[in-house]
Amino acid sequence: MARKRDLSIFRGEYPESFRILSQAIQAARGKHFLGKNILGGPFSFDIELRRGAGAYICGEETALFNSIEGFRGEPRNKPPFPTQSGLFRRPTIVNNVETLVNIPEIILKGGAAYARVGTPQSTDTACFAFPDMWRGRERTRFAFGVTLRQLIEMAGGVGGTGKLRAVLLGGAAGSFVSPQELDTPLTFEGVRAIGASLGSGVVMLFDDSVDLKDILARIARFFRHESCGQCVPCRVGTIRQEEILQRLANRAPNGSVQTEIALLKEAAQAMRDASICGLGQTAPAAILSAIERWSLYS
Repeated sequence: MARKRDLSIFRGEYPESFRILSQAIQAARGKHFLGKNILGGPFSFDIELRRGAGAYICGEETALFNSIEGFRGEPRNKPPFPTQSGLFRRPTIVNNVETLVNIPEIILKGGAAYARVGTPQSTDTACFAFPDMWRGRERTRFAFGVTLRQLIEMAGGVGGTGKLRAVLLGGAAGSFVSPQELDTPLTFEGVRAIGASLGSGVVMLFDDSVDLKDILARIARFFRHESCGQCVPCRVGTIRQEEILQRLANRAPNGSVQTEIALLKEAAQAMRDASICGLGQTAPAAILSAIERWSLYS
């Protein structure tokens, strides 16, 4: 049987994960679970690890292909899609870590048992990350359907002053939700109903001592910095987004606050409609969600 290979990519920010997986791969080779003629049979399969430089844009699969091939990390136009022409122009399947984590459970327990956990539309568990102001664990898995309130309680509660102002759900490309939305079930359909998304699974809490305008400025600065600059909607839109927020924060709008917010929404729509990849399409998401929920600049 033809030799197969899994090419796994690690961002430069995760040296410990790289070390652990390297040791696991070496141990698997030692037991003949990887390599040529596994366990003396005709099947050959191996895993190769490569370390990336850590660019956010390389989370987009085709930008990752370019980076591996030695080119600038920029998304490719689609079609062709990766399963047609991917890494080195060969058909390629791309999986993230959370997808791979679920595979052993499905194999060992069966698909029916896997589907019974969670909800009918959001089966099994999800991994949530708890940075910054959490008192308890930093990362753990919960069954889909747990509410945001339950998640906060099980993870140790709110740090800082203990008075919750906002929750950023799904990371920088996610959405802000208010304390009034804590009973939302964390499922794909549940968060969609309130105009949010699970995104990367990050759940970041902000107490009432935090100025959300500073957080929005940081998010806008992040996306402006991480944009690869290939397409105009993202390259220009992320800059304009940051500029508008700066003017609003400095109480120096071009015209009225309402005019600036209307311009921000117009730029966001252009990024969503015309950006090549998800970076530009989601860059305004968290910012607009906060503006819709709180009167931050009035």
